[in-house]
Amino acid sequence: MSIASVVARLFDDQLPFRVEAFDGSTVEPSILSPANELTLKILNPAALVRVLRRPGELGLARAFVAGDLVLDGDLDALFSLDVPSLSHLFTPSALGPLLREMGASALRPLAPPRIEARQRGALHSRGRDRDAISHHYDVSNRFYELVLGPSMTYSCAVFAHDDDTLEIAQRRKVDLTCRKLQLQPGMRLLDVGCGWGSMAIHAAANFGASVVGITLSTEQRTYATERAAAMGVADLCEFRLQDYRDVRDGPFDAISSIGMSEHVGRRSLAPYAQQMFDLLAPGGRFLNHAIGRPVSIEEDPRPSRFSEGWRQTQIAWGLRGPSRVGSPFIDRYVFPDGELHDVGTMVSLFQAHGFEVRHLESLREHYARTLRYWVDNLVKRFDEAVEDVGPERARVWRLYMSGSAVNFEHHHLEIHQVLNVKPQHGRSGFAWRPSFEPTF
Repeated sequence: MSIASVVARLFDDQLPFRVEAFDGSTVEPSILSPANELTLKILNPAALVRVLRRPGELGLARAFVAGDLVLDGDLDALFSLDVPSLSHLFTPSALGPLLREMGASALRPLAPPRIEARQRGALHSRGRDRDAISHHYDVSNRFYELVLGPSMTYSCAVFAHDDDTLEIAQRRKVDLTCRKLQLQPGMRLLDVGCGWGSMAIHAAANFGASVVGITLSTEQRTYATERAAAMGVADLCEFRLQDYRDVRDGPFDAISSIGMSEHVGRRSLAPYAQQMFDLLAPGGRFLNHAIGRPVSIEEDPRPSRFSEGWRQTQIAWGLRGPSRVGSPFIDRYVFPDGELHDVGTMVSLFQAHGFEVRHLESLREHYARTLRYWVDNLVKRFDEAVEDVGPERARVWRLYMSGSAVNFEHHHLEIHQVLNVKPQHGRSGFAWRPSFEPTF
């Protein structure tokens, strides 16, 4: 039996895509599917070895990252598939032909791809969090420039017009954030998870704020510091290599946390909220911008038209736990230890720690469009990305960003800005009908 035909049998002969295998065998799709134009290429026996030794998504992820199997075609179609259980591999009818084809090599151990994260220490301890951040961000500033573009902003943009460039939309996002925080000249802003400095520099240059930006990434801190100097706002921006739990020089008039709380574990959310409250001056504003997820039917028994779609996404991405960001692929190669929380949990948490939640905005469609820009940037300059960070990481990013775009488009992922106020004498100081619209 050929290798390609064994794969077809895993789908009970309901194969949605083309298969090409290293033994020269091919199998065409046998059912009509959006994935009909997709081709799975099994380039060598190592792909099968990895799957046999770690049946399930981790084995497939390792084979993909290592380049032992390749997906040709529009990756969007991949995320609409119902992937069969790989237990099919261990039936006599499937395993026998594989072992005869591959011999003893089928069971030899293979080292995982070199970029696979191996976390050590207590979950969400300072040291482990630092290692997780370093895995994702201390890669190459040049690589992030290729993907993110000149704005160097690694969170969703805000689009107002069909012809908006990514750079205009990213500037609108940080401007919107500054307006929600009601920044004024001389105010102290703490930017938690400051990235490459886009929010801090915009707040300093356009609102006159004095900004402390904190990150656990040495690459980001170096880049942000140099960028602030080039923009002429070095006197207003201080970038620190510091854990948010170790900030002691409050109070701040405002706090922004953009794309950072996804790295805060569920058991650390309460201390996180308390730390933000303690660091904020009375009357100050705290904006939390974070990816979230709809509540699954297992967690919330109320009927929902999204329940079945969310269940399928959980299966596809391995999201069966209460809040982990994703599958073994995501956890080992993208966001080690990342966790997502539904917006209701976040709002309740902030209120329980003394904040008054005054405004909530979903930017889900904006993130889907942002990711499409990033994927396009990577595809157009893929060879440069490979030269800079290697083929393994470039492959990971293309798959991860394509999948994320699909999940935002299908409402399997969400993104919200939650604006909180620390009340002063029982009042929030909010206008009756606040407007946060940017001026461009």
